[in-house]
Amino acid sequence: MTTGMDEFSAHPALITIGALLAVALAANWLGERTRLPRVSLLLLVGVLAGPLVFDALPAQREQWFPVAARIALVMVGFLIGGEFTADRLRRHGRTVAVITAGQGLATAVVVAGGLLLAGVDTTVALLLGGVATATDPAAVRSVVDDEDAEGDASRTLLGIVALDDVVGIIVFSVLLAGAGTVAGADGGIGQELTDGLWELGGGVLVGAALGLVASQLTGRLEKGTPTLEEALAAVFLCAGITWWLDVSYLIAAVMMGAVIANLAGHHDTSFRAVEGIEWPFLVVFFVLAGAQISRETLAAAAVIAGFVVLRTLGKTIGAASSARAVGTAWRRGVWFGPALLPQAGVALGMALSGAERFPQHADEIVGVAVVSTVLFELVGPIGVREALPRLEQSSTGS
Repeated sequence: MTTGMDEFSAHPALITIGALLAVALAANWLGERTRLPRVSLLLLVGVLAGPLVFDALPAQREQWFPVAARIALVMVGFLIGGEFTADRLRRHGRTVAVITAGQGLATAVVVAGGLLLAGVDTTVALLLGGVATATDPAAVRSVVDDEDAEGDASRTLLGIVALDDVVGIIVFSVLLAGAGTVAGADGGIGQELTDGLWELGGGVLVGAALGLVASQLTGRLEKGTPTLEEALAAVFLCAGITWWLDVSYLIAAVMMGAVIANLAGHHDTSFRAVEGIEWPFLVVFFVLAGAQISRETLAAAAVIAGFVVLRTLGKTIGAASSARAVGTAWRRGVWFGPALLPQAGVALGMALSGAERFPQHADEIVGVAVVSTVLFELVGPIGVREALPRLEQSSTGS
């Protein structure tokens, strides 16, 4: 018996999604027993299942990936925006704000500048400079919890990672607009500049508008029943409207989360609802991201190596310099850099945004982001673990 559904070939999608969620269970089990990061395990599964090794995923994955990625990353951006409240900014203080901004800007400059000097294409160098700014707050927070670190330096570090991705998304969005201007320099600077401003400004407007509406409506209905529906409505509307209007969904998601967090006194339930359903979407996203690695990606091995070295230098130099600027001893500030090395979903989201805008560079940009994410998710927590006692010792001794 055949139906119209056969033409859509729904069964590969359903089987694949079910298999990916089963893989997530295995990744959780293996991660708990080996302390390997789940993100790295899922990316490695994607690499194995992708065209580079077994090519086991259906061809339709190329159509699913943009949708899965956008929904997952809007959820991530929404939760990041929820950290960006006036109360938290006051609590974190000037030191955290300066170090966060300083290390983010320094990392972008060091990575983009270093790659440009090495002869990498200008567009690729600018976008990877933006990608390099992002840090995985979950990995940092997990190590801090595991080590039972509760000193002043640990609180400062958690404050930095809470704001780091907001700074990173803003820096990346500016560099994305700049890359568009450079790419259109032969005859379209004005148009490219207009497009870049629209992408940034439009994202802010869409996120603010959705956040205003959601902050007035969320939690106003019968208590307990509408929270998940309201949160999903905001996420899907943000993903769809930004796609339709061709504006930055990362900026829009962060803005929407920030507006809700600052205007809705009852906002916590919405963020908890998204946290409760975020992981299955991220599973699909991470595995399909790993499956983007192809033989063409291997040609970027030198760029990957350069990116890893330059990002490490940028984080370390930027954190130490900006910490010094606010009166923190150099021997303390220099250890913030290794503690900010973990990298995960936001960096991949930035890379995918760049790949969508510049498909001619997609293999290189996504390949660098995926491989470096695996490396930094494996090595980064070690950096955090080594840095914490030195941060605490130097803070008590300074």
